[in-house]
Amino acid sequence: MLKYSRQREYIKEYLVSSGDHPTADMVYTQVGKVFPRISLGTVYRNLNLLTELGEAAKVTTPDGAIRFDGITTPHYHVLCRGCGRLFDLDMQIDDRMNDRAARCFHGTVSDHSILFYGLCDSCQES
Repeated sequence: MLKYSRQREYIKEYLVSSGDHPTADMVYTQVGKVFPRISLGTVYRNLNLLTELGEAAKVTTPDGAIRFDGITTPHYHVLCRGCGRLFDLDMQIDDRMNDRAARCFHGTVSDHSILFYGLCDSCQES
């Protein structure tokens, strides 16, 4: 059984409430405000553990950055080419994509991830 950790619980709550898809460094900065003695290594370990437990998700962006998402149900994302922010896209998942991909692949396709690109409202106004 996994021992309860206030730090891990705070990280999880931050991911769910922020909606910012933060990097580990961003999480570290935020968590450090509440737990000033926390180390970056502890933040990384907790983020990886939350991901392994299915309580957080990793989203890798084309620049190689790994962002963390507190929403673990399948959903798509939009990456703003202007500011680099990552947004959730309120769009129904197309499960037929798995079947289409499976017809073109010698193996099993179990799920998919799609990242859309565009400009957010703020960047469009600039």
